[in-house]
Amino acid sequence: MTAATQQLDELCYLTAQSLTSLETSDHFQVVKLLGEGSYGKVMLAVHRKRGTPMALKFFPRGSTSLLSFLREYNLSLTFCTHPSLTRALGIVFSTPSYYVFAQQAGLYGDLYNVIVGEEPMSEECVQRVVSQLSGAISHLHSLGFVHRDIKPENIFLWDKACRWVKLGDFGLARPQGTLVRAVWYDSPYCVPEVEAAKEKEEKVGREDTVGEGESRDSEKREGDEVEEYKKKKKKKKKKEVIWISVEPSIDSWALGILIYCMLTGCFPWEESTSDDPGYRRYKEWFERQTGSEERSSTGTQGEWRETENLKGKREDIMRLGEGKRQSDESRELDPNPVAPQFEVFSPLALSLFRQLLNPKPEHRAGPDEALGYLGGAWLLETEKEEKRRIREAEEEARKIREGGGVGEEKEREGRGER
Repeated sequence: MTAATQQLDELCYLTAQSLTSLETSDHFQVVKLLGEGSYGKVMLAVHRKRGTPMALKFFPRGSTSLLSFLREYNLSLTFCTHPSLTRALGIVFSTPSYYVFAQQAGLYGDLYNVIVGEEPMSEECVQRVVSQLSGAISHLHSLGFVHRDIKPENIFLWDKACRWVKLGDFGLARPQGTLVRAVWYDSPYCVPEVEAAKEKEEKVGREDTVGEGESRDSEKREGDEVEEYKKKKKKKKKKEVIWISVEPSIDSWALGILIYCMLTGCFPWEESTSDDPGYRRYKEWFERQTGSEERSSTGTQGEWRETENLKGKREDIMRLGEGKRQSDESRELDPNPVAPQFEVFSPLALSLFRQLLNPKPEHRAGPDEALGYLGGAWLLETEKEEKRRIREAEEEARKIREGGGVGEEKEREGRGER
């Protein structure tokens, strides 16, 4: 147990002793609903005495344990000191129906509304968001916590242009190394390492189907024999549970998916399993690319080790990317064409995706790795535009040199020549 985890447990115990019961309307003027979900709801409110706007997060007491409520509150209050993490405000209470705490309010909605808006997100805007989130997630990881629920709906805006965003909703956050049940869900954000859980679910489903027939036959048995048969079936199902360790690589995967969504406005695949054609094509390309690089490293071990240690430096990644990828004009000649849904990206962005969306969690890069990719072109269209500008600048410089240039003109003026 880390020091931060132990401190969080102690804070939860202390807060439980001092949790007061209040009537919301006595102290707050509720303005409007900001959001709601399985956890409960968030309301924009104004403190009646101080006039301070804030977000009140309501957790139904019937479906929320006091410990989980206090854990989220104290994590947000004490550890979310990064400017891009939503922080609790030190106001916590209960009502007959809800547990409630106050937090900073993002008055401009969440990132989901930006992604699905009429105008696509500019590459500059995407990189601004990534810069902030990388730091925020890395801050959580440095304290020993993993967010586990990074998605557009949990990223709140402090202005319309995404110059200041904050990651929130820490209900699923857990200390690194915690063992949790591997739950598969139909989403690109679900990491591929829990595919085994999906296979187990499908297997149990098939067994249940068979079991229904068996149970009908078993109805012919009598009394205790049938009950014993049912108990054995339940014990068998319990053995199907798979446990995984909570690791930072979960957040890295979610960040990679989020970057793809911001740049394209859609998902790269429906689910991160071998059953999904989109993910399967990506994984096949990823494995071929990795295998090709490993083979080429046989003769250039020193150069490859150096590249591996670059930690995302843009100039070297671009050099590596250009060496491994053909130009867009000759992509049809590429022996390892990229998965179709990634064809719009530059070599720089492809390298970033391979870092964050590595199918093997133990080799997945941390969120801070994305910082080394900022400033370069992530879309081929942007890369083409940058190259065009460079060519124009070089052509202009060549004309100046051939025409004598500004320096020569000033020299003639100094000699009094006209």
